[in-house]
Amino acid sequence: MGDRWHIEVDRSMCIGSGMCVNHAPDGFALDTARQSRPRTPDTDADERILAAAESCPVEAILITLLGSRETVFPPED
Repeated sequence: MGDRWHIEVDRSMCIGSGMCVNHAPDGFALDTARQSRPRTPDTDADERILAAAESCPVEAILITLLGSRETVFPPED
């Protein structure tokens, strides 16, 4: 069985660029205020979701391992 992720979007940082939706339309949606939200906060690890997080111009997407909460993205400095 593969990793499971918890996805969060920091709505105070989100600028509504839509890059996340472009990379992972099944993983993210923009609401009426053009703020991103994960369609399913707890999900199987998915390269498209990781690509969406990496493409976010303000790094508003946080991905952690479900359970341990170990950070997957953004990388720790």
